[in-house]
Amino acid sequence: MDGHVFVSYAPTVGINKDGEQLFIVDEITGQRTDVIDDKLLDDVRSLKTGAPTETARWVEADRFTDRLMAVPAYFDARPLAHFDELMQRREMNGFGSMTIGELVDEGWVKALPGHGSPSADLRRGDIPYIKVSDIRAGQININPTNRVSQVVAERFWRGEDSGLHAWDLITPIRTSKNIGEFAVLMPGQERMVLTKEVLILRATENAPFDTFYLLWAMTLKAVRRQWERVVFMQTNREDVGARYREIIIPTPPDESVATSWSAPFREFYRGMDRLRENLVSYLESDDKHHIFISTAGLVAEDPEVDD
Repeated sequence: MDGHVFVSYAPTVGINKDGEQLFIVDEITGQRTDVIDDKLLDDVRSLKTGAPTETARWVEADRFTDRLMAVPAYFDARPLAHFDELMQRREMNGFGSMTIGELVDEGWVKALPGHGSPSADLRRGDIPYIKVSDIRAGQININPTNRVSQVVAERFWRGEDSGLHAWDLITPIRTSKNIGEFAVLMPGQERMVLTKEVLILRATENAPFDTFYLLWAMTLKAVRRQWERVVFMQTNREDVGARYREIIIPTPPDESVATSWSAPFREFYRGMDRLRENLVSYLESDDKHHIFISTAGLVAEDPEVDD
């Protein structure tokens, strides 16, 4: 088609990772069928028949750059179509939409990078160093074997504190299958060094919502799926770069609506913090126990335990 390029973002080509034929699995029986799973072939055939498929489309040629030419998934229209379907639902009446980039430019959201990645020989001290693998299931899990000294931390912080706030949202943006899945920085976890391969998001005082609403929005399926099209492979590692700015989220009609819709997230994390405080208080008042709680304030251990 003049001025357009046919793009297929088919997930299968009839061959599995071992170079063997890939067969369709019957969802009911869980058994392989004798039908080869080759959606790319279906897309190629659609060029001759003109029949549309879910995994291919014509894209304007001027949208291509040297960097995007080799990334068909970037042109997958389904994630944005799913977001449009969400916004058409009755309960979303009154909501608008903005990209993360627009929210940052508006001054409603701060987007910050991680601090850096201290080498293994520098990981001796009391301040937690958080890697991508420590960001799981909505939480930052401090690994007591990965800690750095105050002087090393300040070098990576470029100052005397980390710049982190309680309730900050943190997601991997490189080297992880969990790119786009956000964890919450709990109170007491602010003094830590975050690997450079993360993104930190925080709602500002100017926003008509708080960070818990931001978390509510980021966990919507129609938002979560958008990350699939902006994550590219860089030297065999997943990487999102600055394309996270293209993710679109719903924006609330006013602050009261934002607070109401995000209440379950706020109650869960604040409630978990209260329970954590109760346990921490007990542990600090009684030295009979040895237990590691994923809170920066409890990271320091007795010398004999470290050995």
